[in-house]
Amino acid sequence: MKLEADVCIVGGGPGGALLGYLLAKQGISTIVLERHTGIDKEFRGEHLNQDGERVLKKYDLYKKVQEAGLLLMERIEYWQHGHVIKTVTPAVADQHVGIHVPQKNLLKVLIRESLPYQNYNLLMGTKVTELFFNQNGNVSGLKAIKGDQDVTIKSKIVVGADGRFSTVRRLAEIPFSTIKHGYDLLWAKIPSPQGWEPTIKNALVNGKQLALFTQEGGFIQIGWNIEEDSYPTLKKQSFAPFIKQVIEVFPELTETVHQHIQSWDDFILLKVQSSRSPIWAKDGVVIMGDAAHTMSPTGAFGINCALLDADALADIIKEAFDNNDISADQLRKIEEIRRAKVEKLQMQQLIKEETYQDNFKIPAIS
Repeated sequence: MKLEADVCIVGGGPGGALLGYLLAKQGISTIVLERHTGIDKEFRGEHLNQDGERVLKKYDLYKKVQEAGLLLMERIEYWQHGHVIKTVTPAVADQHVGIHVPQKNLLKVLIRESLPYQNYNLLMGTKVTELFFNQNGNVSGLKAIKGDQDVTIKSKIVVGADGRFSTVRRLAEIPFSTIKHGYDLLWAKIPSPQGWEPTIKNALVNGKQLALFTQEGGFIQIGWNIEEDSYPTLKKQSFAPFIKQVIEVFPELTETVHQHIQSWDDFILLKVQSSRSPIWAKDGVVIMGDAAHTMSPTGAFGINCALLDADALADIIKEAFDNNDISADQLRKIEEIRRAKVEKLQMQQLIKEETYQDNFKIPAIS
């Protein structure tokens, strides 16, 4: 299969999908490649903040996502010894302290809104294997595999929106450095008990963060910080004491935890790290989202940063074609707009992680 487009986006997650929609809407021929065969894949970052909400509202997408299904968080709570010791409620102008949007709901809307454009093409189950370079050393397209079929795509710009282990970044030889956070994360998903309110609940267990995120559809996502690289050792130990700690902190979860978390296999391990790339673009290729700046889970900034990147990059790419300039200098304008803001958030994440235990200090009574 041989295809051609102005832009080829590798990665059909929220950032890549939004960028594909915005480019197609502006008349730029766009192909989006996604290595998964469906949109209902396991996903970890599904919470929008005001930034992500603002981007969706800017393009009249928020109400459509709302119709597909989302959930407004009413408050953030910090629990200790079975009691709430601290509560964070929405600011006066806000309706929530975060929004849970299942990835499949968000992607369903973005894809549905993109497909009517004749200049848009989505290839699912397609893995990139090679970048093409012209005689000047500029990226000019890519090679991929869809099932047992070879796919060749000629494009003027390749966008790497393919996550923390970006193939595009590696093939384009764009360097990056990782930042360790000293912990890994175990995720589990359980049905919420009847009457469970849309909240984010935090606790401290053996000095580590335990967080419950209410999800659209009647679920709770459990996030448990563990020592970095400790999971292989943990899995050799009895599972019962681990679960007992969850129930002691949140006894109302006793029944659903026992029913739905019965072994270590019911958890998903996330190796926590953030990353930075000193450059985000070369001639004919640009990276965005986690490919350019992996975020840690703290604060749920990742998906929101990806949407903000897509918003900014759509304008930069439109300008590139308007001015017939797809050089690295033009594409690196995304760095001028986004780098400082992203790195500030990464620093905030590190500070939040270092000071998390302070949320559980009871002020002295004078």
